[in-house]
Amino acid sequence: MQELERITARRGELDVLTEELAKQLAEVQAEREELVIAERVLNRLAEQDRAAAGAAAPFPGRVAGRAVLLIPHRGENPDETALPDDYRMILAIVQAADGPVQVRAVGEELGLDVAVRGKLEPLRAKMTKLADRGWLHKRPDGRFTARR
Repeated sequence: MQELERITARRGELDVLTEELAKQLAEVQAEREELVIAERVLNRLAEQDRAAAGAAAPFPGRVAGRAVLLIPHRGENPDETALPDDYRMILAIVQAADGPVQVRAVGEELGLDVAVRGKLEPLRAKMTKLADRGWLHKRPDGRFTARR
C-alpha cells in the first residue's frame, strides 16, 4: 500500500509541476508574440525613415493587415514620380486648374460620382495627405492649390 500512496503523491507533484510549466509556457509564448509585433513595428519605422531620407519611390507596407502606401514629403527638388499614380493624377488636376479647386471639382475630373458624399471622402483624404506632405496647399476655405 505504501507504493500506491507514493505513486499517487508523485503523480500529484507532477500534476502541479505540469500546471506550473503550462503557465510558464503561456507567458513565454505571449512575450514572444509581443516581441514579434515590436520587431514588425521597428522594421516599418526603419523603412519610413529610409524613405524620408531620400528614397524616391513609395513602398507598400502593411498596417493592421491592410496594405498602405507611404506618400513621401515634398523635398527641395520635388519628384512627382515618387507618388502613386492616383496621387499624381490628383496633383496634375490641381496644377492644371486656374485657381483654387474644391474636392468636388477634382472628383468630377476623375469621373467620380460626386453626388454621393461617401465617394468624395477618400479623395478628400488623399488631397489632405498631399497637402500635409507639402505637395498641395490647403486653404482655410477647404480648397486646394498647387505649390509652386
